[in-house]
Amino acid sequence: MPKPPYALGTERRTGFFTWCCAFICAFVFIIIIVVGIVVFVGYLAIRPKVPLLYVHAARLDRFDYNQAGVLAVRLTIIMRAENHNVRAHASFYDTKLILDYHGLSIAQLVADPFEVRKNTSTELYYVVESSPIPLDPPEQYLTEQSLANTKRMPFFLKGNSRARWRVGPLGSVKFWLHINCRLQLPIDYTAVYPHCSSKSH
Repeated sequence: MPKPPYALGTERRTGFFTWCCAFICAFVFIIIIVVGIVVFVGYLAIRPKVPLLYVHAARLDRFDYNQAGVLAVRLTIIMRAENHNVRAHASFYDTKLILDYHGLSIAQLVADPFEVRKNTSTELYYVVESSPIPLDPPEQYLTEQSLANTKRMPFFLKGNSRARWRVGPLGSVKFWLHINCRLQLPIDYTAVYPHCSSKSH
């Protein structure tokens, strides 16, 4: 006796909710593509340059060192923040730099958040005056060698700052700026212009 044919079920149709979800996903995907193209074209049009922070000038205003190996100094340091973007302002914040002498921290240089308008620069003036610092024998030896030979005192300025530039709907880009600068300052109070610039990522 032949078997009856299998009964076919009713045809399943795509529901209205599924079509709505597919349409929304496609719409969102198109928006993402358009925004990406706009950002890329804007980037090519603006060609942003990383803002710079560097030591423009430094001077040793006072250098007192006695036979007991106690050191006291006063320095003037001028930092310069530059923004070479012609279509975007730049903001600098979280600026913290440490000034040291043969590994001894003398002062911390900080700055409140500030803005540098497009294609301009801003200078930061610091006057650093230390309290008397007793040096250990190795630092005493190095100091006496510098006084006898080069007449220049080695200071190091290290630290970080953050920078951000923003252009309208394109959003903003943030950078870490890193300073690692060796300052050889004459004891005759002559200013030097090291132009140690920041490195970023």
